[in-house]
Amino acid sequence: MLKQTKVNMYHIFQISGDVFRALGLKIKILITVIFSGLLIGSVILLSFSNNFNDQLLDATLNGSSESETLHDKFIGGLLKPGFDEGSCVSRYTQSLLYRKPSPYKPSPYLVSKLRSYEKLHKRCGPGTKAYKKATKNLGHDDENYASISVGKCRYIVWVAVYGLGNRILTLASVFLYALLTNRVVLVDQSKDISDLFCEPFPGTSWLLPRDFPLMKQIDGYNKEYSRCYGTMLNNHAISTNSTPRHLYLHILHDSRDEDKMFFCTKDQDMIDKVPWLIVKANVYFVPSLWFNPTFQTELMKLFPQKEAVFHHLARYLYHPTNQVWGMITRYHDAHLARADDRLGIQIRVFSDKAGYFQHVMDQILSCTQREKLLPKVVSHEESKLNMSESQKLKAVLVTSLYPEYADRLKNMFWEQPSSTGELIEVYQPSGERYQQTDNKLHDQKALAEMYLLSLTDNIVTSARSTFGYVAHSLGGLKPWLLYQPRDASAPDPPCVRSTSIDPCHLTPPSHGCDADWGTDSGKVVPFVKHCEDRDNDGLKLFDEL
Repeated sequence: MLKQTKVNMYHIFQISGDVFRALGLKIKILITVIFSGLLIGSVILLSFSNNFNDQLLDATLNGSSESETLHDKFIGGLLKPGFDEGSCVSRYTQSLLYRKPSPYKPSPYLVSKLRSYEKLHKRCGPGTKAYKKATKNLGHDDENYASISVGKCRYIVWVAVYGLGNRILTLASVFLYALLTNRVVLVDQSKDISDLFCEPFPGTSWLLPRDFPLMKQIDGYNKEYSRCYGTMLNNHAISTNSTPRHLYLHILHDSRDEDKMFFCTKDQDMIDKVPWLIVKANVYFVPSLWFNPTFQTELMKLFPQKEAVFHHLARYLYHPTNQVWGMITRYHDAHLARADDRLGIQIRVFSDKAGYFQHVMDQILSCTQREKLLPKVVSHEESKLNMSESQKLKAVLVTSLYPEYADRLKNMFWEQPSSTGELIEVYQPSGERYQQTDNKLHDQKALAEMYLLSLTDNIVTSARSTFGYVAHSLGGLKPWLLYQPRDASAPDPPCVRSTSIDPCHLTPPSHGCDADWGTDSGKVVPFVKHCEDRDNDGLKLFDEL
């Protein structure tokens, strides 16, 4: 067929040539013009076609980019679409516009588990028939209450105690425990939690209703309380055959090992039957949950990257309210956005005497300059040798109760040029001199500063500081940890680079679930090790062993 077509075309052009030679000059010119016009039109049409194809390809690529952006908006499925974006602007924009893509990706299993939890919370949360039934007789003293009223819904109530950093770490710990045990987490709203964070679960609330039957009692719960789990163990007052209507879990710095081992298998056999758990905690106890073999199997599937537990849970749970988000974005856009590099320095001094300490300032400079995070200053003559056509701008964000540390850095880089030729600008959002927990504006500023620190490229934090733990883990940053000074002198070395983004579990159990008393809890499982900033104390999760 193709061969026949070629023959026909040959004869057509041969005949056309004979006819063309027989025509007059004017007709020849006219035909030439028409043919040229057709040729030019064909070229234009071909160009248009190519441009159209390019535009179509661009549209396809842009669509793919928008799809990837949309994917980032929900943090790999960690967040669920469908929330009213205007009521909580930070929920979908914090990772999309202000945060670099995290190298830590949530597992499909975690995403699935969160969707299942959201359904459970919606079915059992405040205002539901299940919740009303579960609270109906909670205030009564019937010893058999648990055995006659445990339905499909069981609860764990988180009570707000200690500072904001402690609260953020412990609420994430309690939520993870709820995920592992199919409980519904409810949050004490007697403090300022709703002024700080948006509701995290769709179509329901995580706030404990103010008419909760035990509301007037829970503030007074301590380890001496008769329904404290550790106390009941010591008094042999709990067994699988005698289950109370509620239990109090005391997970504070002064906890006994009996309190700290609540998550172990033999303990869970009893606790699992209790419909209501009330928790006070001021330590991040996630690393210890891995001591339970049953939990460990589930945790491995949820978090293949073990050190990213808090990183994922925090990005799922904690979305600053519009008021706090406004503080964050205004400060970021005004001071940090145009910088080529951003360094966060979080300073917490644990001392009976408050204020500025020169040895702490010396330690900060020693750490940041030794680790090449900040340049040294030089004379004006020396600086001329390091001047480049395009100077880089480094923004240093300092958070501390005391403004003197930032002022010292600011003056240092204002009065003398840097050895690298970089322009160094130092900022400190607030310096309120003493902690004012439960003061609404103070806590909002503290939360804003934690988030601002998490948006930096590198971060230096103080040992033992829950404020610093939240900031670096939320940002997925491996921090330089400033060792805690002793005897009013700067430690040498001044700091250590962590190989994990996980926060530290301060005052952990002394042993694992199946270990003998006195066994080192940092040697029970290979990926739960002692914190670098705690001198063989504290526990955290590591992927790099």
